[in-house]
Amino acid sequence: MPVEKFRSIDDMNRAPVRAAASADFERFLRHCARYWAIAPRSYPRGVFKFRSIADARHPADVLERGGRDSQG
Repeated sequence: MPVEKFRSIDDMNRAPVRAAASADFERFLRHCARYWAIAPRSYPRGVFKFRSIADARHPADVLERGGRDSQG
């Protein structure tokens, strides 16, 4: 939404009222749905426990090796 500048309060009162932005919000929701369809989450939900600091810094490597319980 563009920013409007007014020199006085009278100018502000004479300005037309903008329409509701519901169409913009619906477009945003469609964009979010499209994003999650294209780029799904790569990590399972939940709390992770790591055996070392190195494993915690690279959780994708831990998941590729078969999870937190396996020895890579």
